[in-house]
Order: sequence, then structure tokens, then C-alpha cells
Amino acid sequence: MNKPYIVCYMMTSVDGRIDCDMVGRLAGVEDYYPLLAELGLQSAVSGKTTARLELAEPGEFKPEHSVPAGKDMVSKKADSGNGYNIVVDTKGTLLWKHDSQYDKPHILITSKQVSLEYLAYLDERNISCIVTGDTRIDLAAACAVLKETFGIERLGIVGGPAVNTAFLDAGLLDEVIVLIGAGIDGRASFPPVFNRRDNGRGEPTPLELIEAKACDSGAVFIRYRTK
Repeated sequence: MNKPYIVCYMMTSVDGRIDCDMVGRLAGVEDYYPLLAELGLQSAVSGKTTARLELAEPGEFKPEHSVPAGKDMVSKKADSGNGYNIVVDTKGTLLWKHDSQYDKPHILITSKQVSLEYLAYLDERNISCIVTGDTRIDLAAACAVLKETFGIERLGIVGGPAVNTAFLDAGLLDEVIVLIGAGIDGRASFPPVFNRRDNGRGEPTPLELIEAKACDSGAVFIRYRTK
């Protein structure tokens, strides 16, 4: 499969929860970004929920005429040796500034359900996009474009449970890395790193341990390779 080397890297509480506000208060959060830099994952994928909280502007794009794109498309607006912020937004609803106002250029990945108006909106803001997949994004096809068109060799998945699980179930993850902060969340309603809504096939995904180390903060860094 022609794709970047893909690593899912998340910080959790001891009980595996990933609520952003909670994780930001755990001992060990200061280790997250230095370890991310060591992994060489300059380009990273966020899901829609994470992007809305951390990257996008408030509000939602509402097209006047919902004419879908209806075909695969690629629009490349920038080359970046410093990597890209990549966001999965199936129907295209997130709002953005002009891309020149961000530290890294963005790539939006949508399905063919995205409206032509939204694609024009991205074009006005000089934001690159990949359109692929009918009702769901074809992640394998999108990853091939990320490598072939945007030159991405190593890719981090740093989103929420939906995007993490989508990449896992598509067989696209090469590694899974968890930084376990020194604290417990305990709220059953908040999501774990992976969360199959249909409860999946009832079989665990096997992993091979590559590395485990304790940080001075009390956090634990655990690195696995998928089999």
C-alpha cells in the first residue's frame, strides 16, 4: 500500500480517557510535545471534533445550495517542509482563517458529499483539500495522495476516537503510542483512544511492544507496532 508511515499518538489518563480539558491537567502533559517532536511526525491528522476545539474558527459553514462535489478531487495550495495540519471533515462544515495566518498549512480531507460552495470557500482561504469516498472518506486513497502529492512520509494521527478507530479499522496504522498521564478520569461517558460504536468484531487488535519508559513527571510512554 502506497502511504506514509502512520503513527497514532495519544495522551490518556490511567483509565484510558482522552478528554482534552482533562488530559491538559494531568501530570505528564508537558512531555507530550517533546516526545511528538522526537517521533518526527511533523504532519498530523485531527478529527472534526478535535479540530473544532483546537484548530478551527467558531461556527459552522452552511451552504446556500447543497450541490455536492460528486467526484474525487485534489487541490494543493502549498508545499511545506515543516509539515501540515490535516483535518478530516466528511461533509465540510468547519470554518477557517486564511491559511497564511497559521504556523503550518492545512489540508482538509472530505468525502464527495462536500458541497461545491465549501470547496470554493477553502479555495478563497488558500487551503488545500482532498475529496475522496462516497458517503465516507476513503482513507486509504487519501493517504496515497498525502504521500504522492504532498510528499508526506511520516504521519501522526492525533485526533479523537472516531478518526483513530477509522484508521485502525482501515488497516492503516503502523504504530500505536500512548502517553499515560499520572491521573485518573473516572467518567464513563468520556471516550477512550479507540471506540467502535458497533462494538466491532469482538476480537482484539494484536500489538507488538517496541518501547516502554517512565518519564520524570510520572507519565509512562508506551510504543507498539501493529501486527
